[in-house]
Amino acid sequence: MAETFKPTQKIAANAKKGLELRKQFNRGGTDVGVKRAEQLANQSELTEADIKSMHSYFARHTVDKEGKGHSWGSTDDPSAGYIAWLLWGGDEGKEWADRHASKISEKS
Repeated sequence: MAETFKPTQKIAANAKKGLELRKQFNRGGTDVGVKRAEQLANQSELTEADIKSMHSYFARHTVDKEGKGHSWGSTDDPSAGYIAWLLWGGDEGKEWADRHASKISEKS
């Protein structure tokens, strides 16, 4: 049986915040990001493929922190990149996914 991974409460809280900001400001994230946020917010068990997908997302989107439109970390005028980052679990989601992705790659 394949190993599964349960997101932490902080990751779930970040995803919920991302969903709320996306709804409020009507920007940030894709349908894929929204689906991931719903999984994380519900603390659903994730698969190795989900972990690899999260790891890949964060690797591609770290550059979003440097965006000039709107504000990274703001809840008054958040950037679309910040909202998307939260949908994927925020900084805690990145650290968590990176740690598990590393363990997954070690055993394969």
